[in-house]
Formats: sequence, structure tokens, C-alpha cells
Amino acid sequence: MSRRRVSVRYGPDRRQAGDLWLPHVATGPVPLVVLVHGGFWRAAYTKRLMNRLAADLVRRGWAAWNVEYRRVGRFGGGGSWSASHADVAAALAHVAALEGVDRERVAVCGHSAGAQLALCALAGPKPAATVPRTDPQGVDVRVAVSLAGVLDLVDAADGRLGRGAVASFLGGSPDAVPSRYADCSPLALVPIGIDQVVVHGDDDSVVPRAMSERYAKAAAAAGDRVVLEVAPGHGHLAMIDPRREAWRTVVTYLSDFLA
Repeated sequence: MSRRRVSVRYGPDRRQAGDLWLPHVATGPVPLVVLVHGGFWRAAYTKRLMNRLAADLVRRGWAAWNVEYRRVGRFGGGGSWSASHADVAAALAHVAALEGVDRERVAVCGHSAGAQLALCALAGPKPAATVPRTDPQGVDVRVAVSLAGVLDLVDAADGRLGRGAVASFLGGSPDAVPSRYADCSPLALVPIGIDQVVVHGDDDSVVPRAMSERYAKAAAAAGDRVVLEVAPGHGHLAMIDPRREAWRTVVTYLSDFLA
């Protein structure tokens, strides 16, 4: 299926933008999947990581909103824990203004650090929370998909995932800035209040699969409806390869939720 891609801004900074991918020919509004890329919140990694997934979604007759956000490091736009979270929340809220999409059939899919940002944005208001949440008016987010998500920031910081990426992102260790970890770690925010599909490869050397397993168990115990899928033989980047079995599994779930 042919496609068209347009850049849409959701804020004043040039990084506060996303690519809206749409089928070239559609008889009406189509279901939308919001894509949030990973890269340990660092400027070197951009929304291009998710382009192949966006193209695959359009081929299936859906739309994709592949969002960028301010990130940490040179050329990252002054990203920080607060800026990155605010941007993803704003990008999700902007779904209400996108043209050509069915706002009643929306999914959110994040990879690695992108899953952390997406679940935080969807978690709803929490007592004393300092992280922006989103409540897009007129938008029905039916499911959130985590692909090899960084879902326990305390454990990720203690294990120095991404060569200390978590402490760099949050501005300190769990002992130094505990409130930030409490507000930014999906594990600390359950129940999220939305159906979730958590997918992780059993050969992931970047983010341990045990993190997704522990998160899914805690979220289910807190009352969330969560499905955990462990993908045999999949590493970290295999999660965003549309040719791999893990993505085909995700598409099956999306087909059910977006029907």
C-alpha cells in the first residue's frame, strides 16, 4: 500500500514534532498507532529508529504518529527528565488534532526508553507527581505496547544500564533524587489504568527481560490487564524489526484492539 508522510509540530521547539504516516488512499479515518522511540533518552537516537515499524503499519492500512522529543546531550534540544516527559505527553495529547485518523481507535507503542516515557504519560494523575501526564480529550487509547521497555528505573540505575543512562537522565541516583524515580518509573506507577502488551526478547543484552517480567507481574497484581510475551531468540533491536516474529505478535494484538 502506498503511503504519505507529513511532519507535524506539537510544540515550538523543532524537536517537538512527529511524522504522521498515512495510507495514500483511505475511505475514511484509519486506526492510529503512536510510536515512541528509545535510545536511553540520548540525542544520538531519533525517531528514525521507528521508521520501519511506521511503514509496516501503513502497509496494513493503519496510520502511525512517529514522535520526536527533546533528549539529553548535545543537539538534544535541552532534554531532561522533565522536558522529555512533557514532550511525549504533549505529543499524545496532539493526537486529537491529527487529521485522517480514527481517534477512537488508538494504540501507543514504545521501545526501550520510549516505553518508559509512553507508560508514564498514560499513567494518569498520581499524588504529588511532578511528571506531566496526558488526557487527550476525545481520544480513546485502547492499548499500550512495551517493546523491551525500561520499566524499572531503580533497577536500571543500579545495574548501570546504558552506561549510567538513567542517572544521567534523572540527574542523580535513586538515593539522591528518589522522588524523580518514584514519578518516572512505570513499575512505581502501577496500575497504569490501560490494557498493556509487554514484549521482551529472551536474548536481550541491553535491557534484561526480567525487568518486563517483574513489571508485568506487578501491574497485573495492581489491577491492570497485562499480557506478557517473551520472544525467543530476539535481542534488543529485534523488537523494532518488522520482519521478526515479535512484531508479528504485536500486530496480532493491535488487530484485536483496533478492530
